[in-house]
Amino acid sequence: MALKNRILDDIKQAMRAGDKDRLRTLRMVTSSIKQREVDERVDVDDAGVLAILEKMIKQRRESAEQYRAGQRPELAEAEEAEIAVLTAYLPEPLSPAEVDELIATAIAETGASDLGGMGAVMNQIRDRAQGRVDLRDVATRVRSRLGA
Repeated sequence: MALKNRILDDIKQAMRAGDKDRLRTLRMVTSSIKQREVDERVDVDDAGVLAILEKMIKQRRESAEQYRAGQRPELAEAEEAEIAVLTAYLPEPLSPAEVDELIATAIAETGASDLGGMGAVMNQIRDRAQGRVDLRDVATRVRSRLGA
């Protein structure tokens, strides 16, 4: 089943169950999907939905950090609850060993030997592991391998 259809089905289930928090979060996802479809005049596929979900998760993580720094734990917890709903739609994360192997393969295929080739390595990793790995952590690991 397409990811977009799965989200739409889960909206119906949340409505039936009366789960207002989950329903609100899933409606935000469908709103973002529809907005992209209208703006770009395309039908968003699973890769596009994953990109939207990753962006939403990243925004919520940053917001939660700012709320915690501003002594607003109740707002941070609300953001983290939304993150939990959104991450349920991401594919199974890669293990650290799989990430190391992916980094080594990308470095070998791009021929990167210093930080100048980091962009090409990260693009290749992003394409292969979208939604399955935190790219901030991967960037740190790539940077250390390329000699920063």
